[in-house]
Amino acid sequence: MSVKVCPLPNSVVPAQSIEVAWEGGQFVLIVAAKGLLACGVVDPVVMNRFGAAVAVARGTVERPLVTADDLLQARIAEVTDAAQARGITPGMSGTEALQRLG
Repeated sequence: MSVKVCPLPNSVVPAQSIEVAWEGGQFVLIVAAKGLLACGVVDPVVMNRFGAAVAVARGTVERPLVTADDLLQARIAEVTDAAQARGITPGMSGTEALQRLG
């Protein structure tokens, strides 16, 4: 089991990553001033109810999202209404989404 929280040193906006792993699973999030960039562990439907700006990317069994770099390189699959209002759309990269969450 591991939990790693660290700033993103080369990020275009101030942000911190949270990487969590346990036997048989993991997830990764990036927290910015105005919202989250997350793997599929975060439910955008639930986050939408709270008005949160969340962009979700999804890994695969062959290519799971484990690190912040994985998440930044992934393509966004779903967004909340608040994220969409910030110009975040499915298909853009995690890096592009993070720029709009700073």
